[in-house]
Amino acid sequence: MGLHRSELPANVSSLLRAGTVIPAQPLALDAGRRFDPRRQRALTRYYVDAGAGGLAVGVHTTQFEIRDVGLHEPVLSLAMQAAREWTGRPLVMIAGVVGPTEQAVREARIAVGLGYHAGLLSLAAFKGRSEDDIIAHCRRVADEIPLVGFYLQPAVGGLPLDANFWKRFCEIDNVVAIKAAPFNRYRTIDVVRGLVEARAEDRITLYTGNDDHIVLDLAVPFPVMRDGEAVTVRFRGGLLGHWSVWTRGAVQLLDRIKAAVAAGAVPDALLALDARVTDCNAAFFDVANDFHGCIAGCHEVLRRQGLLEGIWCLNPEEGLSPGQAAEIDRICRVHSDLADDDFVKANLERWLG
Repeated sequence: MGLHRSELPANVSSLLRAGTVIPAQPLALDAGRRFDPRRQRALTRYYVDAGAGGLAVGVHTTQFEIRDVGLHEPVLSLAMQAAREWTGRPLVMIAGVVGPTEQAVREARIAVGLGYHAGLLSLAAFKGRSEDDIIAHCRRVADEIPLVGFYLQPAVGGLPLDANFWKRFCEIDNVVAIKAAPFNRYRTIDVVRGLVEARAEDRITLYTGNDDHIVLDLAVPFPVMRDGEAVTVRFRGGLLGHWSVWTRGAVQLLDRIKAAVAAGAVPDALLALDARVTDCNAAFFDVANDFHGCIAGCHEVLRRQGLLEGIWCLNPEEGLSPGQAAEIDRICRVHSDLADDDFVKANLERWLG
């Protein structure tokens, strides 16, 4: 048996359970598309100082191709090292775990060896496989590392997973959280139903990955009937590629939502931010072009702030789509109050030092 959730530091477990901001970390490259450790380290420092409660590394935003060019372990290692050196407060460190079972087990063991607390488990490699096959895979990887389930939208490689799948997944003992990112309200409710039907709501924490409904996921209750009574659960935090940019604002947003929920009244002005944040996401994630420029769009925001040197991806075919830069121009103009440009400007030299 590898790492079990009961072995996690108490302060990490409580932070994960309470809900926090977990950015999906991008990959810093230079003009030759080579790894840029200095700027990669600066990104980690930025997220820590912005108030993020953790990092997700080796995930889609980090570019899955890192595995093909020998960067998987170096990138995970640098993020962990930089986080530990930069802060003494607890951080929830999550590693992306992908591929068929043998590869996923290997990646889980690497993550545990580097000190990661959980694995965000991609099931994209199991398209067309039976539910029993997928659950068996999940159970095997859970033997190695606490799992964060991942409902990835089909538009970027995910597969449809019904409420019964999520019930069976939530019955796996070493599951600690689920990132719901189907970009679909029906399928998001399937995740919630599965969680409640598995009676796992006190063990497994819901994180939104629905970049098209971040604020509403966090602000509204999700009731599910069980044994004739309504069981209400909430999304407690977010694990988002969208939160890899303007992260200071994301931290402030989650704090505002938590305070409003605790007070028992979420004001209209806060709910209205859902549409504005989604408008930002449409530009960053290149929704107009079926998400083709989603990674490059986040890179472009970080480039404008000086955190990245350019928007280069490992795959030369990945870049901004026609019209995407103009859309980001518009977003930076009309939603400037959601940005953290001043915060980055005040600290950039220190992070790059």
